Amino acid sequence: MPITPFHFGLGAALHGAAPRRVSFRAFCVASVLIDLESLHKLLRQRHPVHAFLHSYLGATLVVLATLLLFLLLRRWATRLPNLLGWRDLKAGAVTLGAALGAYSHIVLDSIMHADMRPLWPFSQHNGLLGVLSLRQLHLWCLGLGALGLLLIAARRLLRPR
Repeated sequence: MPITPFHFGLGAALHGAAPRRVSFRAFCVASVLIDLESLHKLLRQRHPVHAFLHSYLGATLVVLATLLLFLLLRRWATRLPNLLGWRDLKAGAVTLGAALGAYSHIVLDSIMHADMRPLWPFSQHNGLLGVLSLRQLHLWCLGLGALGLLLIAARRLLRPR
């Protein structure tokens, strides 16, 4: 399923552990951008569904696109509302969040999708396929999401007022 929220569990945990260093928003944007390719392929009934953007090379371009989008928005979209504090994000946190979101997306999808070629164009091999069952993978993602929510809630509760 494209644009799966299961990917976001890891992002929540990473952001919960290092909120000033890892942008959860950038993590999610990069992950969604990657899956737009799969959504397009599914709608057009084309295969493989997981193609260029589902490689580390493609993910690297998504990281750069996410950072560029953020920088352009911050520079030119000053009239947009500052929903979720996006204007306060630092470029480093956006870059790290996007990189973690994009590369972890490739890892997670490599575990569960047979058409993944993460090392393309250098190799057609996917050594991660099946290292966890789909159930195990989803439980890990859900568990990390719960951990992330707990960390975020704890930080807010313990924050001096």
